[in-house]
Amino acid sequence: MRGFQSLCTRGGLMLAGVYLAGMGLCTAPAVAGDEPKQITFFGSSTSSISSGVAVPDDRAYYYSSGTVPAALDPPPTDGSNPFGDTKTQAISILGRIELLLEEAGLTIEDVVYLRAYLTPDPAKGNVVDYTGWFDAYALFFNNPENPVKTARSTVGVVSLVDPNWLIEVEAVAVYPRLRDKKGP
Repeated sequence: MRGFQSLCTRGGLMLAGVYLAGMGLCTAPAVAGDEPKQITFFGSSTSSISSGVAVPDDRAYYYSSGTVPAALDPPPTDGSNPFGDTKTQAISILGRIELLLEEAGLTIEDVVYLRAYLTPDPAKGNVVDYTGWFDAYALFFNNPENPVKTARSTVGVVSLVDPNWLIEVEAVAVYPRLRDKKGP
């Protein structure tokens, strides 16, 4: 905080605001009545993802662990990646997340946030294949079957636990209040 005090004493109010925001210490003041009454996605209509999601406080969350791809069946015989390329792995992962959600009484449409960790693909010159991930995402989200545009973070990392994994994904879903209360 010494840096913050220094900024304030030098009259750098704008710099102090930037400093606080960078430290994650600034929050927008809550105004009574502004709480969301339903799950609300924010952002540009032309973006494939939401810039943020507001969830009413009367909802329960589901957090998945990092989900990794299934090995290809049958396994490749040419020495290529036994889990496939980034797009193939991402499709496998999102399909697995869909099954995990079903076990928890949710659907892919209940997902509000995804975090994906991608590693460089040796078959693509050791470059991270973001396009493969984005293409797989589009098969599950922001499409006619599922118009939900999750908030999402995509992070390039050096490696994952298995050197053949090119992607790992975490999901956050929200239980719909009305569906939980259905009755006779």
